[in-house]
Amino acid sequence: MTSPPPPTTPRHPRRRAAAAGTALAASAALALTPALAADAHPGHASSDDVRVWVTTPDGAQRLAEQAPTRFTTGSSTRTTITIDPATTYQTMDGFGGALTDSTAAVLYQLSPAERTKAMRDLFSPTDGIGVSFLRQPVGSSDFTATSEHYTYDDVAPGQTDLGLEHFTIAHDEKQILPLLRQAKKLNPAIKVVATPWSPPAWMKTNDSLVGGRLKDDPAYYDAYARYLVKYVKAYAAAGVPIDYLTVQNEPQNRTPSAYPGTDMGVKQEEKVIEALGPLLKKASPRTKILGYDHNWSTHPNDAASAPPDEPGGETDYPYQLLDSPAAKWITGTAYHCYSGDPSAQTALHDAHPDKGIYFTECSGSHGADDTPAQYFRGTLTWHARTITIGTTRNWAKTVADWNLALDDDGGPHLGGCDTCTGFLAVHPDGTYSENAEYYTIGHLSKFVKQGAVRIGSTSFGTTGWNGQLMDVAFRNPDGSTALVVHNENDDPRSFAVAVGSRTFEYTLPGGALATFTWPASATRGAFLGSGLSGLVPVSLAHATATASSAPDDAKLAIDADASTRWSSGAAQAPGQYVQLDLGKVTELRRVAVDAGDNLGDYPRGWAVSTSLDGTHWTTKATGSGTGQLVNADLRLTLARYVKITQTGTSGSWWSVADVRLYR
Repeated sequence: MTSPPPPTTPRHPRRRAAAAGTALAASAALALTPALAADAHPGHASSDDVRVWVTTPDGAQRLAEQAPTRFTTGSSTRTTITIDPATTYQTMDGFGGALTDSTAAVLYQLSPAERTKAMRDLFSPTDGIGVSFLRQPVGSSDFTATSEHYTYDDVAPGQTDLGLEHFTIAHDEKQILPLLRQAKKLNPAIKVVATPWSPPAWMKTNDSLVGGRLKDDPAYYDAYARYLVKYVKAYAAAGVPIDYLTVQNEPQNRTPSAYPGTDMGVKQEEKVIEALGPLLKKASPRTKILGYDHNWSTHPNDAASAPPDEPGGETDYPYQLLDSPAAKWITGTAYHCYSGDPSAQTALHDAHPDKGIYFTECSGSHGADDTPAQYFRGTLTWHARTITIGTTRNWAKTVADWNLALDDDGGPHLGGCDTCTGFLAVHPDGTYSENAEYYTIGHLSKFVKQGAVRIGSTSFGTTGWNGQLMDVAFRNPDGSTALVVHNENDDPRSFAVAVGSRTFEYTLPGGALATFTWPASATRGAFLGSGLSGLVPVSLAHATATASSAPDDAKLAIDADASTRWSSGAAQAPGQYVQLDLGKVTELRRVAVDAGDNLGDYPRGWAVSTSLDGTHWTTKATGSGTGQLVNADLRLTLARYVKITQTGTSGSWWSVADVRLYR
């Protein structure tokens, strides 16, 4: 393969390092292609058909439907993505972005007909990408089209309004709420999370929306809680019910650049939530509270600005919050993308598996000298691996980017980010075009329905662009499957997808993002009558592993992550092995040995042996490898120990990316 480009990071609206992002040039404004306008719900003429939609980093293909491919019986010698419908993870709530004040303003710059078309492109499940999740600012954010920032209870300097007598959402009734109501007509399934950038200035220590803290006084915690409840009730009365609520956007961002923000440490957020929880439960039981709403890791600038009463910048903020008494009111944790990586989501999930993970913000962006083609490619590839797939493979129930629409200059904005891009770019001539975020979210939102469940799939790529294949799979409520695959290589990659006893093959262009869909009947047909229908995955969470060489790396063969591997470190030779201790006697019917996306590293010969005591071994299956994936089927076996032994020879190393056991 060619050398991969250096990994890019997104530009933080407040202090981001420049990223290769993307927007489309005004001259590239395109209407929805017929393929995108077609019904993407996977209905098939044949249960063997697999429908395919592709977006390429050069923009030549944009969520364009390709000729279908087909399942055939048998295996493939290509790199194989194995779909495991029996292994399930989180249930999905939706995908989308934010209809900010700026988004509403630029959409209203369009003619009524063009605005209606833009809304259909965004929200229609059939004619557009079916955005199903919105993150709405509670009051002003940096993406504000007015000349001053605002909340819903602003009073003259020096005054207070503890009774909230001046509360009104009249500002939003002008443009934002009409568009939200239109969105809900286009897609009634839309869910909404609401987030404030600041309490009203009179509630804060510096009497300003920019910076400062909430006053540490029970009367103000109560007032802020009632303010948020009034917002929820007002929006519901306006036809836009709120499903989730966070209490502060980016609570550790203490130095916002001329836009609303609040330093809200863990202790203060606890107090707000403890005041809010009982009120919200009574006033709007459907509305659940999410905590934190900030980056995967504490941004270095946030750590540097931490005050003495927040030692170390509270780098474990979400953990402290979920370990606090306020946790009983918290449904889950919201994350942003501007520092760290999505693995933080899995770490928190493992510590608090009863709480959900929600990904709520990541803006596309571009460097000052980037051409539209450069930032289309950069945003497509970074967001594809990090947001589209990275967040969902790390337990995110929602995926939301930032603005749904901005103008060609990334605005209007009042402070904050001046290099951000939206899903749509609205041009001065009254037209609009789609940026890369439209497609990276669209590859999910158009095909993965609310209530879908993420299912097991082997993935070989990483968020760092390692030149391999990265993917995520979902089972929709109707039983259909959606598989999203990203080729992290500059060159085309050929691969196979295995479902039970059936396989299909495909070649994906370099850097491209694709969604594959097939109906429930295809999955049933791949298991029924194949002898595989009763296979149940065996958890290796408590298993240990050793190997004939590099024994410390043997654990990488059982970590359920095909982007990591154990390797022999030398040419293949008889006697090399990987051995598992399952910790207890377990029924086994299949041992799957996956060499990963390391071409040529498959075993030229293999034997699977089992033991009850680790001393006395019985060979249960042998064979010759012909490709990445070896499925060794056993007669029903009781074993605590499993050994996979190399019996062939080759100049290539032997790699084991994943061992998967079934009973």
